[in-house]
Amino acid sequence: MRVIAGSAGGIRLHVPKRRVRPTMDRVKAAIFSSLGEQVIGARVVDLFAGTGALGIEALSRGADSVLFIDEDRQSIAAIEKNLATTKLHGRVRQQDVFDFLKRRNSDENFNLIFADPPYEQTKTGERFTEKLLTNETLPQLLEAHGTFVLEKRPGEHLPNSPKWDVIRAKTYGATEVLFLQVRPT
Repeated sequence: MRVIAGSAGGIRLHVPKRRVRPTMDRVKAAIFSSLGEQVIGARVVDLFAGTGALGIEALSRGADSVLFIDEDRQSIAAIEKNLATTKLHGRVRQQDVFDFLKRRNSDENFNLIFADPPYEQTKTGERFTEKLLTNETLPQLLEAHGTFVLEKRPGEHLPNSPKWDVIRAKTYGATEVLFLQVRPT
């Protein structure tokens, strides 16, 4: 796995040995091709960051800042190593994503939100996709006209959410990528 383009293009990224399903390079390339100029100068949060590949790709392509959130210690170590290797800078926080959403700083909003949650169910039996799309706080994190990029298993049922509009959905093998925006009220 590597950074595809930008200032750190071509640099290989460290991947932890367990608990991570990194976004394939072709999927990452498609995501950033779809986002285009939206990345430049963006404030980004990378939820379930894993290796940090999506946030690092955003920084490499000109994002202003990235906040990486993951609860796994090995993932946090990988993100920090990958930031050092690419000579890029971001804030890294070891925290459960839903705890982060519960305790978020209400003054901080983002232009882009990336979420690549595990395909398995949560400890309480819910699916991560459903839990994210029904979360009350997540839409408040996004600036007006910002984009929420969510990776999920193809065929996984989407909850009926009055908060989100799916702008684009594309399947790449075992991954479906949704581009969402907050539904106007």
